[in-house]
Amino acid sequence: MSGRFAARLVVSISSADVGQRVSLRRRLPTGEYSDVVGVLESWSNKTLQVRRRNGELVEVPEDIVVAGKVVPPMPPPKRRGV
Repeated sequence: MSGRFAARLVVSISSADVGQRVSLRRRLPTGEYSDVVGVLESWSNKTLQVRRRNGELVEVPEDIVVAGKVVPPMPPPKRRGV
């Protein structure tokens, strides 16, 4: 056995988490992984729709999601000195 540990990937979100901020890891057709973080806007027809903070809506087929979890909301922007 090598000294490396295999990461345990878990999908711990469901359609009940619509409206929550989530982090998803998806497997791309190239075999690489890509993360999507944002508000889960919908989960229907085996597709998750996540709105990134820049406003982009990303559609992620549920069969390529390898990990997912609810994450804390974005903190409010820091105010400059008053």
